[in-house]
Amino acid sequence: MKDLIKRLVETYGPSGSEDQIRQVILEEVRPYVDETRADPLGNLIAVKHATKKNGGKKIMVAGHMDEIGVMVTHVDEKGFLRFGAIGGLSPTILLGERVVFADGTIGIVGAERIEDPKDLRLDKLFIDVGAKDKAQAEKVTGVGRSAGYFREFDDLGNRLVSKAMDDRVGCAVMIQAAKELKKSPNEAYFVFTVQEEVGLRGARTSAFAVDPDIGIALDVTRTGDTPKGLPMAVELGGGAAIKVKDSSLVAHPKVKDLMAQVAQADKIPYQFEVLEAGGTDAGAIHLSRAGVPSGTISIPTRYIHTPSEVVDYGDVQACVRLLKGILERQIDI
Repeated sequence: MKDLIKRLVETYGPSGSEDQIRQVILEEVRPYVDETRADPLGNLIAVKHATKKNGGKKIMVAGHMDEIGVMVTHVDEKGFLRFGAIGGLSPTILLGERVVFADGTIGIVGAERIEDPKDLRLDKLFIDVGAKDKAQAEKVTGVGRSAGYFREFDDLGNRLVSKAMDDRVGCAVMIQAAKELKKSPNEAYFVFTVQEEVGLRGARTSAFAVDPDIGIALDVTRTGDTPKGLPMAVELGGGAAIKVKDSSLVAHPKVKDLMAQVAQADKIPYQFEVLEAGGTDAGAIHLSRAGVPSGTISIPTRYIHTPSEVVDYGDVQACVRLLKGILERQIDI
């Protein structure tokens, strides 16, 4: 599964520019499902039919395939690029990083001279693509072009490090669960969504189209286990995180309880998650049509929205087992 995660996280795909990552995911998931399609917004929907025709549920499992990034807003006469954020970005983390555009062009993030580090803002940063002037810069990139972090995957044994674990690791969990799922009374819709980082947009439209009985999002969540970090009862190595609440969702009690019951029955390590700020695709799914009972399986992750997001491989495997265990069961919700 590590090779799958590596391939996903290293692929380009900021919000609104998901073509490359969608093709990679399609190639990975297609052998394990019965049908695939892309909808008008760009969501990839992979369906695994129920092995029994009556009594099962239509379950939408959503993980977003987009990543945070930047978009060029201006090219100056010397060829330096000004940019805006795609999703949540910190200027202190961006400074000195390299970014990559869709065609492979690499840029370095630099900053204007500032007297006080507190004055460092996105509008003080620029991207240097090695151009000598505006004309040369515009031959390789220009206004409206998007870029993402340029960082490789690293395997530290039990800990895995990369940009875009948010949420390619959730997509990897979905693909692996589809691969391992042999029999199910439920109709499983694995939806790899677009534009989550800019407002849960893909989940909103795809949930309306799928019209599921139950919604489950797969996404990362932060941890409370780093020195002097914000207190939170989630840690790396503690198992799958079952969401109770975040800014976009109060998990449906029956969905939350189902997740905990499956984890207990299958001896899967788990922990409960209350996230004070942030949300997942479940926030859009549960508000679709007349309402969808929804919850989230979260992968504990350190340093979210940085080029070096860290997950625990045991937690990832626990999430696969939990998702598979849910899809295999007859569900009464």
